[in-house]
Amino acid sequence: MSIYLGFDASTQSLTAIAIEVTGSRRQVLLERTLGYDDALPGYGTRHGVLPNDDPLVATSSPRMWAEALDRMMGEIASSGLDLTRIRAISGSAQQHGSVYLNADAAPVIEQLDATRPLVEQIDRIFSRPDAPIWMDASTAAECAEITASVGGAAALARLTGSRAFERFTGPQIRRFARRDPTGYARTERIHLVSSFLASLLAGHHAPIDPGDGSGMNLMDITTRAWAPAALDATAPELLRRLPPLAPSWAVVGELAPYWQHRYGFPRARVIAWSGDNPCSLIGTGMVREGAIAISLGTSDTLFGLLHTPRIDPTGAGHVFGAPTGDYMSLVCCRNGSLAREQVRATFGLDWAGFSRGLRETPPGNGGAIMLPWFAPEITPPVIEAGVRRFALDPGNAAANVRAVVEAQMLALALHSRWMQVTVDTIYATGGAAANREILQVMADVHNAEVCQLAVGNSACLGAALRACHADRLADGDVPAWEDVIAGFVAPAAETRVRPVPAHVALYDDLARVYEAREAEALRRL
Repeated sequence: MSIYLGFDASTQSLTAIAIEVTGSRRQVLLERTLGYDDALPGYGTRHGVLPNDDPLVATSSPRMWAEALDRMMGEIASSGLDLTRIRAISGSAQQHGSVYLNADAAPVIEQLDATRPLVEQIDRIFSRPDAPIWMDASTAAECAEITASVGGAAALARLTGSRAFERFTGPQIRRFARRDPTGYARTERIHLVSSFLASLLAGHHAPIDPGDGSGMNLMDITTRAWAPAALDATAPELLRRLPPLAPSWAVVGELAPYWQHRYGFPRARVIAWSGDNPCSLIGTGMVREGAIAISLGTSDTLFGLLHTPRIDPTGAGHVFGAPTGDYMSLVCCRNGSLAREQVRATFGLDWAGFSRGLRETPPGNGGAIMLPWFAPEITPPVIEAGVRRFALDPGNAAANVRAVVEAQMLALALHSRWMQVTVDTIYATGGAAANREILQVMADVHNAEVCQLAVGNSACLGAALRACHADRLADGDVPAWEDVIAGFVAPAAETRVRPVPAHVALYDDLARVYEAREAEALRRL
């Protein structure tokens, strides 16, 4: 009876999941979460982020992540879980965060003393004390310089899967190398959060997998190798500072003696960690082209599997490596729950009233359209916030409710066309996925069946499932991904929502109007 561990080092917390996989027996045995702010208050983080006077700067503490991992391993060891049955461990981590280590790192990590806490032993391994994370937006100048060096945004997107984004690791490395050349000179290894934590588990420097490596503006998305043109555009002698790239199913090694002697863990396999988005692809069951997930959370995100890399010509979407060996597409609209909450609050509605507004208004809203840019938008790129209404009465509560939901679904559909995927199934997740009226608009706009997916901590579950997959591969088995996820990822049949043909045709027409209104508004910005 095999047990697999998965971790997810997110912005605000570290989560662990243990799953049992034995024949047809599939179950979650353990799930634990450690919040950084509450459990490790000495670091002074707020929602996992270190305070900074510059609102564009967002960093965290790599020591905090290491201490959280140490504590979590201790909690698992004392939980009653049969540690002897653990076969393999993998993990997920927030994408784009980077950790800078000096030449002391390798010998320190290899010789950790099991009688002392981990964090006490790693203080001298960092060439930079903090770690820039995905929320950082301070690298606009570096993005422009990298973009110009490789021949423009389109050229960089074709090469790496994305145009230059401020949060991506390449621009962050360039900023560090320019602002602190002495610190950069002392840097022997630049890890992502994922490969840093995998290194601590294995007791030596771990590789970066293509899923997380593709979020750096440094990896050739087609060859899955470091791209010389991108490296040269970023910082001097960068290649020797980066870990090698390795497949998502690579066995990094065995759990280091520190973990075996301190907590009684076995010599389990350590599998390459990946980013939270690629791991969520597995944790939501997106292992075939044609099925997509739409997460209705703080931001609204659409993602799915691609067999071949296809690039968004507008530069707003992303292509990452997928743990299956394929690719994943991702579109993120910042104005998700923020916009829905704003409309609800403006008209004094509770969520029942919000749903009633959708039921009481006709699909298409009589042609009334909203561009719900309550905050600066990622997709499409909108720096100046501001709601735009077309033939929409700003005082009509029900019409505005329908307008914001239709706009969000139309925007996701419009800005995911570049994926060139015929969608037949949508798995809806996130808080707003509980609203059947919203799911009906989603089904009608995308002309696809929608099911609510009740998966909590999908990135963490995806990491555990990746550990299972890699362990079976290492033993000579070649499991189908459908078999790996079976029993863990299943849509709730009772939540199924089917598209209404008449509504589909109506939204096809409205989509053209929405696209024209959006283009007109963008030209005026």
